[in-house]
Amino acid sequence: MTRWLTALLPLAILLALSVFACLLGYGLFLLFPGVPLNQFISKATLVFLLLSLVPAMRWLTLSRQDLGFANPGLFFPCILKGFGLGIITLLPVIVLLYGLGVNVIDETHVWTLGKLFDKLGVALLLALLISMLEEPLFRGVLLLGLSKKLSRAAAVALSAGYYAALHFITNKSKIPDAELDLTAAFKLLAGAYANLANPEITSAFLSLLMVGIFLGLLRLRARTGLAWCVGCHAAWVWQIKATKELFNTDPQSPYLFLVSSYDGVIGLLVAAWLFLGLLGYWVFLKMPSANRSDYS
Repeated sequence: MTRWLTALLPLAILLALSVFACLLGYGLFLLFPGVPLNQFISKATLVFLLLSLVPAMRWLTLSRQDLGFANPGLFFPCILKGFGLGIITLLPVIVLLYGLGVNVIDETHVWTLGKLFDKLGVALLLALLISMLEEPLFRGVLLLGLSKKLSRAAAVALSAGYYAALHFITNKSKIPDAELDLTAAFKLLAGAYANLANPEITSAFLSLLMVGIFLGLLRLRARTGLAWCVGCHAAWVWQIKATKELFNTDPQSPYLFLVSSYDGVIGLLVAAWLFLGLLGYWVFLKMPSANRSDYS
Protein backbone atom coordinates (compact mmCIF):
# COMPACT_ATOMS: atom_id res chain seq x y z
CA MET A 1 0.00 0.00 0.00
CA THR A 2 1.47 3.36 -1.02
CA ARG A 3 1.69 6.26 1.37
CA TRP A 4 -1.06 8.11 -0.49
CA LEU A 5 -3.40 5.12 -0.20
CA THR A 6 -2.59 4.86 3.50
CA ALA A 7 -3.34 8.55 4.00
CA LEU A 8 -6.64 8.37 2.10
CA LEU A 9 -7.86 5.03 3.47
CA PRO A 10 -9.48 6.59 6.61
CA LEU A 11 -11.35 9.02 4.34
CA ALA A 12 -12.59 6.17 2.16
CA ILE A 13 -13.78 4.28 5.24
CA LEU A 14 -15.50 7.40 6.59
CA LEU A 15 -17.26 7.96 3.26
CA ALA A 16 -18.43 4.36 3.15
CA LEU A 17 -19.72 4.52 6.72
CA SER A 18 -21.47 7.80 5.90
CA VAL A 19 -23.30 6.16 3.01
CA PHE A 20 -24.46 3.33 5.28
CA ALA A 21 -25.49 5.95 7.85
CA CYS A 22 -27.65 7.67 5.22
CA LEU A 23 -29.45 4.43 4.46
CA LEU A 24 -29.94 3.57 8.12
CA GLY A 25 -30.77 7.16 9.05
CA TYR A 26 -33.48 7.39 6.43
CA GLY A 27 -34.97 4.10 7.59
CA LEU A 28 -35.05 5.35 11.18
CA PHE A 29 -36.59 8.63 10.00
CA LEU A 30 -39.45 6.71 8.41
CA LEU A 31 -40.04 4.98 11.75
CA PHE A 32 -39.66 8.15 13.84
CA PRO A 33 -40.60 11.09 11.56
CA GLY A 34 -40.59 13.62 14.40
CA VAL A 35 -36.78 13.60 14.62
CA PRO A 36 -34.80 15.60 12.00
CA LEU A 37 -33.24 13.41 9.32
CA ASN A 38 -29.79 14.98 9.68
CA GLN A 39 -29.67 13.95 13.35
CA PHE A 40 -30.28 10.33 12.45
CA ILE A 41 -27.52 10.46 9.84
CA SER A 42 -24.96 12.09 12.14
CA LYS A 43 -25.68 9.76 15.07
CA ALA A 44 -25.62 6.69 12.83
CA THR A 45 -22.25 7.76 11.42
CA LEU A 46 -20.86 8.12 14.94
CA VAL A 47 -22.16 4.68 15.93
CA PHE A 48 -20.64 3.09 12.82
CA LEU A 49 -17.29 4.76 13.55
CA LEU A 50 -17.26 3.39 17.08
CA LEU A 51 -18.31 -0.08 15.92
CA SER A 52 -15.48 -0.04 13.38
CA LEU A 53 -12.91 0.00 16.20
CA VAL A 54 -13.06 -3.77 16.76
CA PRO A 55 -12.57 -4.90 13.12
CA ALA A 56 -9.96 -2.17 12.63
CA MET A 57 -7.97 -3.45 15.63
CA ARG A 58 -8.10 -6.99 14.24
CA TRP A 59 -7.07 -5.89 10.76
CA LEU A 60 -4.15 -3.86 12.14
CA THR A 61 -3.33 -6.60 14.70
CA LEU A 62 -3.56 -4.12 17.57
CA SER A 63 -4.16 -5.25 21.12
CA ARG A 64 -5.67 -3.22 23.96
CA GLN A 65 -2.15 -2.72 25.25
CA ASP A 66 -1.05 -1.40 21.84
CA LEU A 67 -3.80 1.21 22.01
CA GLY A 68 -2.55 2.32 25.39
CA PHE A 69 -5.01 0.64 27.75
CA ALA A 70 -2.66 -0.17 30.61
CA ASN A 71 -3.72 -1.96 33.78
CA PRO A 72 -6.28 0.03 35.82
CA GLY A 73 -3.78 0.71 38.58
CA LEU A 74 -1.67 2.69 36.11
CA PHE A 75 -4.31 3.85 33.62
CA PHE A 76 -6.64 5.74 35.94
CA PRO A 77 -3.94 7.67 37.84
CA CYS A 78 -2.58 8.81 34.47
CA ILE A 79 -6.06 10.01 33.48
CA LEU A 80 -5.94 12.26 36.56
CA LYS A 81 -2.48 13.51 35.58
CA GLY A 82 -3.73 14.21 32.07
CA PHE A 83 -6.73 16.02 33.51
CA GLY A 84 -4.38 18.27 35.45
CA LEU A 85 -2.40 18.94 32.27
CA GLY A 86 -5.63 19.87 30.49
CA ILE A 87 -6.54 22.36 33.23
CA ILE A 88 -3.10 23.95 33.13
CA THR A 89 -3.05 24.28 29.34
CA LEU A 90 -6.54 25.72 28.75
CA LEU A 91 -7.37 27.69 31.90
CA PRO A 92 -4.97 30.57 31.02
CA VAL A 93 -6.82 30.99 27.70
CA ILE A 94 -10.20 31.14 29.43
CA VAL A 95 -8.91 33.65 31.97
CA LEU A 96 -7.40 35.81 29.21
CA LEU A 97 -10.62 35.76 27.18
CA TYR A 98 -12.47 36.97 30.26
CA GLY A 99 -9.85 39.61 30.97
CA LEU A 100 -10.07 40.93 27.41
CA GLY A 101 -13.85 41.10 27.62
CA VAL A 102 -14.42 38.52 24.89
CA ASN A 103 -16.38 36.32 27.26
CA VAL A 104 -18.55 38.06 29.84
CA ILE A 105 -20.46 36.59 32.76
CA ASP A 106 -24.01 35.57 31.86
CA GLU A 107 -26.04 37.59 34.37
CA THR A 108 -29.36 36.10 33.25
CA HIS A 109 -28.64 32.97 35.30
CA VAL A 110 -29.04 32.95 39.05
CA TRP A 111 -26.69 30.30 40.37
CA THR A 112 -26.91 28.53 43.69
CA LEU A 113 -23.97 26.46 44.89
CA GLY A 114 -25.96 23.25 44.44
CA LYS A 115 -27.08 24.14 40.93
CA LEU A 116 -23.54 25.10 39.96
CA PHE A 117 -22.14 21.79 41.20
CA ASP A 118 -24.89 19.91 39.35
CA LYS A 119 -24.07 21.67 36.08
CA LEU A 120 -20.33 21.17 36.49
CA GLY A 121 -20.84 17.54 37.47
CA VAL A 122 -22.96 16.75 34.42
CA ALA A 123 -20.46 18.59 32.22
CA LEU A 124 -17.63 16.52 33.70
CA LEU A 125 -19.42 13.24 33.03
CA LEU A 126 -20.13 14.27 29.43
CA ALA A 127 -16.51 15.37 28.98
CA LEU A 128 -15.22 12.02 30.23
CA LEU A 129 -17.64 10.15 27.96
CA ILE A 130 -16.58 12.16 24.92
CA SER A 131 -12.88 11.68 25.62
CA MET A 132 -13.28 7.94 26.31
CA LEU A 133 -15.01 7.54 22.94
CA GLU A 134 -12.84 9.82 20.81
CA GLU A 135 -9.35 9.06 22.12
CA PRO A 136 -9.30 5.30 21.39
CA LEU A 137 -10.56 6.14 17.88
CA PHE A 138 -8.24 9.01 16.95
CA ARG A 139 -5.19 8.62 19.21
CA GLY A 140 -5.61 4.85 19.32
CA VAL A 141 -6.59 2.99 16.17
CA LEU A 142 -6.21 5.83 13.65
CA LEU A 143 -2.88 7.18 14.89
CA LEU A 144 -1.27 3.77 15.37
CA GLY A 145 -2.69 2.46 12.10
CA LEU A 146 -1.21 5.37 10.17
CA SER A 147 2.11 5.11 11.99
CA LYS A 148 2.52 1.53 10.73
CA LYS A 149 2.92 2.83 7.17
CA LEU A 150 3.93 6.48 7.63
CA SER A 151 6.42 8.40 9.70
CA ARG A 152 5.35 9.40 13.19
CA ALA A 153 5.18 13.07 12.19
CA ALA A 154 2.95 12.30 9.20
CA ALA A 155 0.74 10.00 11.29
CA VAL A 156 0.27 12.66 13.96
CA ALA A 157 -0.50 15.37 11.40
CA LEU A 158 -2.94 13.22 9.42
CA SER A 159 -4.78 11.89 12.46
CA ALA A 160 -5.06 15.46 13.75
CA GLY A 161 -6.45 16.57 10.39
CA TYR A 162 -9.09 13.85 10.40
CA TYR A 163 -9.93 14.65 14.01
CA ALA A 164 -10.43 18.35 13.24
CA ALA A 165 -12.35 17.72 10.02
CA LEU A 166 -14.83 15.33 11.60
CA HIS A 167 -16.08 18.11 13.89
CA PHE A 168 -17.24 20.10 10.86
CA ILE A 169 -18.75 17.39 8.68
CA THR A 170 -22.21 18.55 9.62
CA ASN A 171 -25.27 19.94 7.91
CA LYS A 172 -28.05 21.65 9.85
CA SER A 173 -30.06 22.56 6.78
CA LYS A 174 -33.79 21.92 6.93
CA ILE A 175 -35.42 20.25 3.95
CA PRO A 176 -39.18 20.68 3.37
CA ASP A 177 -41.24 17.69 4.45
CA ALA A 178 -42.45 17.12 0.90
CA GLU A 179 -38.83 16.63 -0.26
CA LEU A 180 -37.72 14.29 2.53
CA ASP A 181 -36.87 11.12 0.63
CA LEU A 182 -33.73 8.98 0.31
CA THR A 183 -32.26 11.47 -2.15
CA ALA A 184 -32.59 14.18 0.50
CA ALA A 185 -30.49 12.08 2.86
CA PHE A 186 -27.62 12.03 0.40
CA LYS A 187 -28.06 15.75 -0.27
CA LEU A 188 -27.63 16.36 3.45
CA LEU A 189 -24.53 14.18 3.43
CA ALA A 190 -23.04 16.07 0.48
CA GLY A 191 -23.75 19.37 2.21
CA ALA A 192 -22.07 18.10 5.39
CA TYR A 193 -18.82 17.35 3.55
CA ALA A 194 -19.09 20.61 1.61
CA ASN A 195 -19.09 22.43 4.95
CA LEU A 196 -15.37 21.67 5.20
CA ALA A 197 -14.84 24.34 2.54
CA ASN A 198 -16.72 26.94 4.59
CA PRO A 199 -14.24 29.77 5.37
CA GLU A 200 -16.08 30.50 8.62
CA ILE A 201 -14.72 27.33 10.21
CA THR A 202 -11.06 28.18 9.49
CA SER A 203 -10.04 29.42 12.94
CA ALA A 204 -11.90 26.63 14.75
CA PHE A 205 -10.40 24.05 12.38
CA LEU A 206 -6.86 25.34 13.00
CA SER A 207 -7.50 25.24 16.73
CA LEU A 208 -8.73 21.64 16.67
CA LEU A 209 -5.86 20.70 14.36
CA MET A 210 -3.40 21.95 17.00
CA VAL A 211 -5.39 20.07 19.65
CA GLY A 212 -5.04 16.88 17.61
CA ILE A 213 -1.30 17.38 17.12
CA PHE A 214 -0.82 18.09 20.83
CA LEU A 215 -2.72 14.95 21.84
CA GLY A 216 -1.02 12.87 19.16
CA LEU A 217 2.44 13.77 20.43
CA LEU A 218 1.29 13.18 23.99
CA ARG A 219 0.06 9.72 22.99
CA LEU A 220 3.30 8.71 21.29
CA ARG A 221 5.56 10.17 23.96
CA ALA A 222 4.24 8.14 26.88
CA ARG A 223 3.71 4.44 27.49
CA THR A 224 0.42 5.40 29.11
CA GLY A 225 -0.19 8.16 26.59
CA LEU A 226 -3.78 7.19 25.85
CA ALA A 227 -4.71 7.70 29.51
CA TRP A 228 -3.00 11.10 29.49
CA CYS A 229 -4.93 11.99 26.31
CA VAL A 230 -8.25 10.91 27.82
CA GLY A 231 -7.66 13.05 30.91
CA CYS A 232 -6.36 16.07 29.00
CA HIS A 233 -9.17 15.92 26.45
CA ALA A 234 -11.77 15.57 29.21
CA ALA A 235 -10.38 18.59 31.07
CA TRP A 236 -10.53 20.73 27.92
CA VAL A 237 -14.11 19.70 27.09
CA TRP A 238 -15.17 20.23 30.71
CA GLN A 239 -13.74 23.74 30.83
CA ILE A 240 -15.34 24.65 27.50
CA LYS A 241 -18.74 23.38 28.63
CA ALA A 242 -18.40 25.23 31.93
CA THR A 243 -17.44 28.42 30.08
CA LYS A 244 -20.51 28.13 27.84
CA GLU A 245 -22.71 27.77 30.93
CA LEU A 246 -21.20 30.70 32.84
CA PHE A 247 -20.27 33.17 30.10
CA ASN A 248 -21.58 34.76 26.94
CA THR A 249 -19.44 35.90 24.03
CA ASP A 250 -19.58 39.66 23.56
CA PRO A 251 -20.18 40.27 19.82
CA GLN A 252 -18.95 43.86 20.22
CA SER A 253 -15.56 42.93 21.67
CA PRO A 254 -12.60 44.20 19.61
CA TYR A 255 -10.89 40.88 20.33
CA LEU A 256 -13.73 38.75 19.02
CA PHE A 257 -11.44 37.42 16.28
CA LEU A 258 -9.58 35.39 18.92
CA VAL A 259 -12.48 32.92 19.22
CA SER A 260 -14.73 31.17 16.75
CA SER A 261 -18.47 30.81 16.74
CA TYR A 262 -18.00 27.07 17.32
CA ASP A 263 -18.06 27.27 21.12
CA GLY A 264 -16.79 30.69 22.16
CA VAL A 265 -13.42 29.32 23.33
CA ILE A 266 -11.49 27.60 20.56
CA GLY A 267 -10.16 29.76 17.77
CA LEU A 268 -7.00 31.64 16.88
CA LEU A 269 -5.97 32.19 20.50
CA VAL A 270 -6.11 28.47 21.35
CA ALA A 271 -4.33 27.59 18.09
CA ALA A 272 -1.53 30.09 18.80
CA TRP A 273 -1.27 29.06 22.46
CA LEU A 274 -0.90 25.36 21.66
CA PHE A 275 1.50 26.13 18.82
CA LEU A 276 3.74 28.00 21.24
CA GLY A 277 3.54 25.08 23.65
CA LEU A 278 4.52 22.61 20.96
CA LEU A 279 7.32 24.91 19.81
CA GLY A 280 8.65 25.07 23.35
CA TYR A 281 8.48 21.28 23.57
CA TRP A 282 10.44 20.95 20.31
CA VAL A 283 13.12 23.34 21.61
CA PHE A 284 13.30 21.28 24.81
CA LEU A 285 13.88 18.07 22.85
CA LYS A 286 16.73 19.72 20.95
CA MET A 287 18.53 20.53 24.19
CA PRO A 288 21.44 18.10 24.86
CA SER A 289 20.41 17.74 28.50
CA ALA A 290 16.75 16.97 27.73
CA ASN A 291 15.40 13.88 29.40
CA ARG A 292 13.83 11.91 26.56
CA SER A 293 12.77 8.91 28.60
CA ASP A 294 9.09 8.03 28.55
CA TYR A 295 7.01 9.01 31.54
CA SER A 296 4.30 6.91 33.14
